[in-house]
Amino acid sequence: MKKQFGDRLKELRIENNMTQEELAKKFNTGKASISHYESNRRMPDASTIEKFADFFNVSVDYILGRTNNKEIISHENSNTNNVQTLTKRDEKEIEKIIEQTRKQLESSEGLMFNGEPASPEAIQSIIDAMKVGMEIAKQRNKEKYTPKKYRKDKK
Repeated sequence: MKKQFGDRLKELRIENNMTQEELAKKFNTGKASISHYESNRRMPDASTIEKFADFFNVSVDYILGRTNNKEIISHENSNTNNVQTLTKRDEKEIEKIIEQTRKQLESSEGLMFNGEPASPEAIQSIIDAMKVGMEIAKQRNKEKYTPKKYRKDKK
């Protein structure tokens, strides 16, 4: 079975002999948030995922369950040396879409999640996952479609 973010987070926390409370303190959040992440009920935003990966010294791909290789690949040796960061405009655009989607989800009667009427927590899980996905898609599109003359590293 493919590991999800929450499975990997729990695995890394246990490998580092940490409790949920200790990890929550390191990230200035509550134990409930860590519990929700580990049970795959909620996803943190992209920057928090990166912070977890940095903290545990693993790649983002590993912590997201995309690979079983914990090694962080140096940007100098990879084909992704033109990593684009999101601008304030990008973040505002994503937030606008997320807010519109949240309103639609919250106003939808009969919305089901795992065969049950969608709870506020389920809606938040959907929103969190969408936000992470949109941030990743925006970054990949920037890498793919930004002309070389505008890239920071023109290799």
